[in-house]
Amino acid sequence: MPVTIRNATPEDIHQMLPLLEQLFAAEADFTFNASLQEKGLRLMLDGCGKHRAVKVACKDKQGVVGMCTAQTRISTAQGKISAVIEDLVVDAAWQGSGIGSRLVNAIEGWARDRGISALQLLADRDNTNGLAFYKARDWQDTALICLVKYV
Repeated sequence: MPVTIRNATPEDIHQMLPLLEQLFAAEADFTFNASLQEKGLRLMLDGCGKHRAVKVACKDKQGVVGMCTAQTRISTAQGKISAVIEDLVVDAAWQGSGIGSRLVNAIEGWARDRGISALQLLADRDNTNGLAFYKARDWQDTALICLVKYV
């Protein structure tokens, strides 16, 4: 059965939530909360898609088996627009089948179409599978760390 990568729609949210639950289970800083994650997905899907992208991988009868989101920001360091990948997750049953690479490639295409030349992401330092996935696809480590303050 072929996998199709396409733009997500609000109708996909109920299938995307279990994927986020799997992702958050591997990240120490986040706790899954279906109502909050649904709100976040609705915000990501709202609007024209110029500044945000939500891609899903669909496998015929299984429905959505993977997803990747990105959003733009202005990089003063680069003097141009960059994008941040927020969520990349493939259902555990389908990991290792190339779906994650296809989702990232779709986000890269979306970025190129908008003149975006750099993608960034945050990854849990203990997610060895995720880090190996990115390293195998030429993502580079930086000396930067992430800090957060809730206001």
